[in-house]
Amino acid sequence: MQIESPQNPKIKNLLKLQQKSRERKSQALFVVEGVQENRLALGAGFIPNEIFICEPIWENSFDLFKFKIQTISQKVFEKIAYRNSTGGIIGIYHQKKYHLNELKLTENPLVVVLESVEKPGNLGAILRTCDGAGVDALIVCDPLADFYNPNVIRSSVGAVFTNQIFAETKENTINWLKKNNFQIVSTYLRNDTIDLYEVDFRKRTAVILGTENSGLTKDWAENSDKLVKIPMNGEVDSLNVSNAAAICIYEAVRQRSN
Repeated sequence: MQIESPQNPKIKNLLKLQQKSRERKSQALFVVEGVQENRLALGAGFIPNEIFICEPIWENSFDLFKFKIQTISQKVFEKIAYRNSTGGIIGIYHQKKYHLNELKLTENPLVVVLESVEKPGNLGAILRTCDGAGVDALIVCDPLADFYNPNVIRSSVGAVFTNQIFAETKENTINWLKKNNFQIVSTYLRNDTIDLYEVDFRKRTAVILGTENSGLTKDWAENSDKLVKIPMNGEVDSLNVSNAAAICIYEAVRQRSN
């Protein structure tokens, strides 16, 4: 039976999951909107709790026959959809728990570490860059990081499902990097800071970035092999963290491709 009312309990719960982090955490569920995003979530092995389809606009671009499908009216879809170009599909999925000791590394890995995240949009943009560059993993040093925030999923265009992502404490991350013999390269201004382009990224490396407001804490400076800065030739002395991450990551990709 098609859901016709936004007051339906399933729809009201979906809206709670969209809007409130505590609901996502307490129910261990999250919402995915859009054709590509749902396709990537399913391809990454996320288990749907329920998938909502608006038949008049559903693009039917991949097979959903083995999943629990609930049809909804266009009125209801417009109530719960953030944007119009989502192809008529919104899914609710079970969350996964990520543990750093399960991280799978390539022979010569490149890992990105963020010390906290100020904005979900920045996290999503960095995940998109990590996917494009083939980064092994993204570690966020903030155990409360909400990877399932709708803004993260939306801004990453589903790359939150294609990356290995982990939320961990700073102390555990530093210990893990050292145990696994990573070169730790941190964006940090100090007297011994060097230009990004002077670093050899061809060895196994972790690139560490901090928040735009406060940068990295001194613990990273004390435990890094290299401290780097991105050369700035204009009047502004800093970059958005997602832009800084992209520059550092693709410098590593450039060196490794040569």
